[in-house]
Amino acid sequence: MRRSMIIGLGVVAAAAAAAGAVWWSRHAPPGPARPQEQAQPPREQGRRPDGSRPVPVVSATVGRKDLPVYLDGLGTVQASSTVTVRSRVDGELVEVGFKEGEDVRAGQMLARIDARTYQAALDQTAAAKAKDEAQLELARLDLQRYQGLGNRVPGQTVDTQRATVKQLEATVKVDQALIDNARTMLGYTTITSPIDGRTGLRQVDRGNIVHAADAGGLVVVAQMQPIAVLFTLPQQSLPAINEETRRQGKLPVLVTDSAGAVLDRGTLELVDNQIDQTTGTIKLKALFANAERKLWPGGFVNVRLLLTTRHDAVVVPATVVQRGPQGAYAFLVKPDRTVEMRRVTVGPVEADEAVIETGLDAGDTVVTDGMAKLQAGSRVTDVREHKDPAGAPAGQGGERPGGEHPAGERPAGEHHRDHGQGQGQGERKGPPP
Repeated sequence: MRRSMIIGLGVVAAAAAAAGAVWWSRHAPPGPARPQEQAQPPREQGRRPDGSRPVPVVSATVGRKDLPVYLDGLGTVQASSTVTVRSRVDGELVEVGFKEGEDVRAGQMLARIDARTYQAALDQTAAAKAKDEAQLELARLDLQRYQGLGNRVPGQTVDTQRATVKQLEATVKVDQALIDNARTMLGYTTITSPIDGRTGLRQVDRGNIVHAADAGGLVVVAQMQPIAVLFTLPQQSLPAINEETRRQGKLPVLVTDSAGAVLDRGTLELVDNQIDQTTGTIKLKALFANAERKLWPGGFVNVRLLLTTRHDAVVVPATVVQRGPQGAYAFLVKPDRTVEMRRVTVGPVEADEAVIETGLDAGDTVVTDGMAKLQAGSRVTDVREHKDPAGAPAGQGGERPGGEHPAGERPAGEHHRDHGQGQGQGERKGPPP
């Protein structure tokens, strides 16, 4: 019985102590402020009188500049001319006059085929012509004799001799045609390059028998200077391309690699005469000098067609333009540091810049980052205008645009409070808070 009474008194005492602590925390007079709490952190200095905090953002000034407008596509490099060199006669390949990967000129000897049989055929037709020419000469002399004898030679004999002369004249012409054909066949035994270009892999080695019907040929010669690039663009771009082509002539084209480095500059040479119905694209062909041979047949490149240049255009960073149910808009910073949702008409967008047709003008200030917490009438502060004691922008060391904090970091005020509590345990004067 006595033990239960002691336990009950202890419980009552504990409850009374807890109630007293709660009452003291609510009604105790405030103690002197700690030194660390008297200095307001940099991020608290921009508060409005009503206690709301300006939204940290990044802003920029609208400017004017000349902005080139490009149409981008993916292209394939093609040799401007490609020739598979084949033999036009049958025979043994007795000489190869080029090295693989060598630059050759038009008319340069590439290979020779055994020409002895073709030379013999030419000699044979030449001999046959000489024989027929001798007979023709004799027939002409006989015709002159018959005509000189007058009525002493029957007319039929004269007519027959005249026909013989004409027949031999035709025979000589046939002989000449055979000679020309034999000479042509003999010329085919020397194979030359039809174009200026670069040779590829040799398909046949010396000593092999080649035929005119061989499909593979001897070698492929590709003309690489100039060189062509075939690329595609959406069919919606076709009216603008045709309009600018009529106005400017040949449009400039540049090609880049995957890293964006410019490989060469050329001009648009061809717009195909039909649209691919499967993909809804139009094929175009551009020509490049390829002086440094950075373009190689078969390679893939990024193609940029310079359609036009917008002179003195109102330009903003592309991140300024936001999209909403009513269309495109931008947050315009007014002189009182509040923002307005200004509707804009957006023109061409090139890289990270957009042309504004209506809604903004040069000199306006717009928000480029930190729009997540903005609405019409929000008060803003540019994080680049305030520096913390260490000299870093307020948006870097403490609070970021939109109220975010770097991973593993806390707001500056919390660091100050922690610092004060850790160092002021033995320095506090007066009653505890």
